[in-house]
Amino acid sequence: MSKTSAYGYLGPAGTFCHEALLTVPDVPGHLRPYPSVVAALEAVRNEDVAAALVPIENNIEGGVSATLDNLTYGRPLMITREVLLPVEFNLCGRPGTRLEDVKRIVTHPHAAAQCRDWVNTNLPHATVHEGGSTAAGAAEVADPNSRFQATICSAPAGELHKLEAIATAIADNKEAVTRFILVAKPGPPPERTGADKTTLTVFLRDDEAGALLRMLEQFASRGVNLSRIESRPSRLVRGHYSFSIDAEGHINDHRLAGAMKGLKRTSREVTFLGSYPRADQLRPEVGNGHSDESYRAAEEWLRDLRHR
Repeated sequence: MSKTSAYGYLGPAGTFCHEALLTVPDVPGHLRPYPSVVAALEAVRNEDVAAALVPIENNIEGGVSATLDNLTYGRPLMITREVLLPVEFNLCGRPGTRLEDVKRIVTHPHAAAQCRDWVNTNLPHATVHEGGSTAAGAAEVADPNSRFQATICSAPAGELHKLEAIATAIADNKEAVTRFILVAKPGPPPERTGADKTTLTVFLRDDEAGALLRMLEQFASRGVNLSRIESRPSRLVRGHYSFSIDAEGHINDHRLAGAMKGLKRTSREVTFLGSYPRADQLRPEVGNGHSDESYRAAEEWLRDLRHR
């Protein structure tokens, strides 16, 4: 048990992470910002907070490596919830700043990447510098002595630091969504809802032809769809890779449990990071022969054969 009911998040106040955390039902009144993903997750491990919300994926830029690697190699933690937040960016500056005044911009690397085309088109001579978060960029630009004239941030972050929007809705892709996860210390996973997701990290046993196929067959042969899979360099064996996976289903679903058993038998290592409700509440299509009822019927048939 944590010594506190407070929740942590990637800060400072005004980040998209802060905004996403405020949408979580029953969020406690005491929220603590942390300067990095690692600091937020360590606060959970040290029981300084009961849970922390951190980004894990953006549908434009992909996975957040700091989160994926820390969950894989750090002391065990468990994902209990996910939050999806549409991401909109403004170019903000101190009051009175005009577009032609902007020569130096500071923002988070993902924000810079998601607004790259707009900046190249509208501010071709401006330089973009990367900071720890969009809210930190807003705080930096709010300083009258800052060497930056503007930041790329959310509207709430700009308003929080009394900046003015020089340009609005500047993201190159208007459908950008960031996925956040609420992480707590290990314990029983949330009850399955029928619209669940399970996150795993898998280390292949051998770096040889067919190794990845054998891993994927554990899911495919049991009718388990993967909503995300990406490779990361392994810290266990040089030249090898781990695979971060989101699978549709819950650890208590027979088909997913079977896939996890298969992974355990055939892989070097499997890290279970949690089963939790999907934010979009989409239920997977379960094919013939892959429902819990089908698995139970097959077990009963085999048991009857063994005890004739």
